[in-house]
Amino acid sequence: MSAKRKSISSDLKRLDKMKDTDIDYSDIPALDKSFFKKELVKLPQKKDSITLRIDHDVLEFFKHQGRGYQTLINAVLKTYVQARKHQKR
Repeated sequence: MSAKRKSISSDLKRLDKMKDTDIDYSDIPALDKSFFKKELVKLPQKKDSITLRIDHDVLEFFKHQGRGYQTLINAVLKTYVQARKHQKR
C-alpha cells in the first residue's frame, strides 16, 4: 500500500470514529429558505455520441491540452455557436 493510500485510509478511519458533536460548524453560515430557492446544481445537457472527422493537427492540439480534451472541444464549439447566434440578431 502506498504512503498516500495509507494516509487516506487512516484519515477515513479517524473520521469514521468521530462523533457528530465533535464537528465544528462555527465557520458555516446558517441557511435560510432563500438558500434553497437558488439553483445549486445545473445538470449537464444530454450529449450525443457521433463520429467526427477532424484534421490531425487540430486533434493533436486538443489532446495535448490533457485530460478532458473532448469536453474542451465541445466547449469551443459551444462558444462558437453562441457567438454566431448573437451575430445573426
